[in-house]
Amino acid sequence: GGGEEVGVDPYAWAVPMTMERGSMASLDSTLRKAPPGSWRQPELPEVIAMLSYRLDPVKTNAAAFLQHLTFKNDKVKSEVRRLKGIPALVSLLDHPSKDVHHSACGALKNISYGRDHDNKIAIKNCDGVPGLVRLLRKTHDQDLTDTITGTLWNLSSHDSVKMEIVDHAMHALADEVVVPHSGWERGSNGAGEESCKPRHLEWETALTNTAGCLRNVSSERSEARRKLRECTGLVDSLMYIVQSQINRKDVDNKLVENCVCLLRNLSYHVHREVPGCERYVEALPLNQGPVPANKGGCFGSRKGKGKKDGDDGSGDQVDIPKRTTPAKGYELLFQPEVVRVYTSLLRESKNPSVLEAAAGAIQNLCAGRWTYGRYIRATLLAHVNDRVVRAMSGALRNLAIDNRNCELLGLHAVPHLVANLPGGQSQSGRALSEETVVSVLSTLAEVLGNSLEAAKTLRASQGIERLVLINKDGYRSEREVRGAGQVLQLVWAHKELRRPLEKDGWKKTDFMVTLNHNTAATTNGPNTRVNGTYEDSTTPLLDRGRFAEKKAYSTLDQRERRHTLDETTDTLPVL
Repeated sequence: GGGEEVGVDPYAWAVPMTMERGSMASLDSTLRKAPPGSWRQPELPEVIAMLSYRLDPVKTNAAAFLQHLTFKNDKVKSEVRRLKGIPALVSLLDHPSKDVHHSACGALKNISYGRDHDNKIAIKNCDGVPGLVRLLRKTHDQDLTDTITGTLWNLSSHDSVKMEIVDHAMHALADEVVVPHSGWERGSNGAGEESCKPRHLEWETALTNTAGCLRNVSSERSEARRKLRECTGLVDSLMYIVQSQINRKDVDNKLVENCVCLLRNLSYHVHREVPGCERYVEALPLNQGPVPANKGGCFGSRKGKGKKDGDDGSGDQVDIPKRTTPAKGYELLFQPEVVRVYTSLLRESKNPSVLEAAAGAIQNLCAGRWTYGRYIRATLLAHVNDRVVRAMSGALRNLAIDNRNCELLGLHAVPHLVANLPGGQSQSGRALSEETVVSVLSTLAEVLGNSLEAAKTLRASQGIERLVLINKDGYRSEREVRGAGQVLQLVWAHKELRRPLEKDGWKKTDFMVTLNHNTAATTNGPNTRVNGTYEDSTTPLLDRGRFAEKKAYSTLDQRERRHTLDETTDTLPVL
């Protein structure tokens, strides 16, 4: 497509003066004996013909000129495709001259950028992905590696190219970029926390491009996720990058975003898709006991920081056995210590995509009835930050889908959830957002279900006071009031509790939803958006029907289906 827009001499627009510094001389000399100084811009078919010219400098300059012409110009990209310029550029990727293959790759990077998928498909159809991979394995040049990985990122946003990248490029990207430049192999020789010392990543652009590419392909299908999880060193290096960026306090950049979105996708259905997953399937809650603080390696607590009580990520719910050998590869995705990584991001990042991915990863790991999901839910319970609470409550809701777990949850989760409702001493200086309060209420309703024991625990942990306060407080939003009312109604539904509740001084009217004109409007701030940042990934609203779906929510980072992640910048060639 696009050919119909070409007029008589469509390529006669002005070229920047940098063209005159002699770099186009060899190209110049091939143009119909043009006298020096009367250089004219070659027409596109001529430039494409020059890609096959016998002199290497002509090939180099023609490819560089194509990179220049295609920069931010979709019309020219389509025309290059129509004139069969793409196969010619791909064939130059194998050319021995560095200048030639570098220029060809730069042109392909620009042509692969943008929403015209026909260009991406054309590059795939003439074996552009294997061509880029051969070049990646040969080169040690940082700029060229940046360009190759940027081209692969651009290509990866189209569904039809995703498995091509998984099958032909994944191992090379791991072997040539992610593993050697993450710092993981150097770091893992050290012991314990020393192994994740903060470092500036010299190859940050190539790592960002590669993680972006793999993030895109990981949303394609379970086969892609399986191959990525089992790719040697990949998960280890991604975890290492994220942890070292956390230690540098640099958690808002695109590299962290791409790594965490990729890890979140690799955590999707992990309990069903990893080898030997049937070993971890659980039907019933097992015996409970204390959680040992599991320190060491990349997940170790940071030095020089005294742990605050209740903030070490370990609850007192589940006996997590110590490992005899360190976790590695895909096992790192679901070790309880990984919770620390995601909760650090939830506490410290301001990038909405990082926050959403970290919450989504936690939620994915908590979905399903399996041993590690139980360990991770236990590890989550003690965290007390707004974003962490929200992620935690979404995760606990996944556990509550099985009625057999409700007794366990009533005992252990209800006091923690109540502690995160407005109105208690523990709230000093720490206001939770409306979105989080709604999430906690929604989880309480799910956990309470029709469990008498859970309702008793709620009463014993001063939950009634806090719920009534929300219900009667004129400053709470309609969603909060409705959420609190729903939990109160579940409590009042237990006839055997009514007399004890009345003895406590409560009346029937306290357990009824009181929506009135004083209730804060549901549009009183950014957090009330039904499709806010966290909505899709963690909080099915009460309004949607509390028991509509008895299903564990796992979430995939699907954004790239809606937006291409072609955010590698196109650069003008040095001409």
